[in-house]
Amino acid sequence: MKYKVQASHRNEDGQRFQPDVVVHLPEQKDVIIDSKVSLVAYEQYHSAETDEERQRHIRTHITSLRTHFTGLSTKNYDELIGIHSLDLVIMFVPIEPALLLAFEHEPNLFSEAFTRRILLVSPSTLMSTLQIIHNIWRYEHQNRNAQTIATEAGKLHDHFVSFIEALEKVGDQIKKAADSYDTAHKRLTSGRGNLVGRTQKLRSLGAKTKKAISNNLLEAAMEDDDEAVLLSEEALTYEGIVAQ
Repeated sequence: MKYKVQASHRNEDGQRFQPDVVVHLPEQKDVIIDSKVSLVAYEQYHSAETDEERQRHIRTHITSLRTHFTGLSTKNYDELIGIHSLDLVIMFVPIEPALLLAFEHEPNLFSEAFTRRILLVSPSTLMSTLQIIHNIWRYEHQNRNAQTIATEAGKLHDHFVSFIEALEKVGDQIKKAADSYDTAHKRLTSGRGNLVGRTQKLRSLGAKTKKAISNNLLEAAMEDDDEAVLLSEEALTYEGIVAQ
């Protein structure tokens, strides 16, 4: 885990800030730690000779912590250029009993600081807090990846459905074309007086032609039309006469 001490940073307005410590977590994530906590009242508490003095110093100590995290919350360290931080700052109290004493006499102090996006930590909780923040960021990254995968999978599914729909339409068009072809073909060769037979009749009557209807069509036409058979025979006879 890398960190920088007293590094100088500026916000978008050009104001200069100098956080006590910037911890660089993996995936280019930063955590800012402030340790400029005054413990004068706490030291006076321990040197006091009467309970009245101790109670007064405890209240001063709590007020000092509250004033510090209130001012810290207005600095907007997360807006510093080059810092990729949560909207949250760790306020480090270097003497464990000093923080515990404040919590003992003001149980809501931690939640009060947290509502201002400040985490109050001591030497025993600093590393675990950093690990928790790192895990939250990692899970957030995984969740974003899962959401991206789900979104892309949804798009792929929709495109595939659209492709299937288009393919079905192509199939319908091909089927309609095949049906139209079958209908047209039947009209050429089916039934008495079909189009092939009638066309062949023109040839048998002496129409001057350069091309002949294929034998396959003639045979199909003859199966359904006796007249076509006679016309075909006449055509063959006519062709023989012409050839002579």
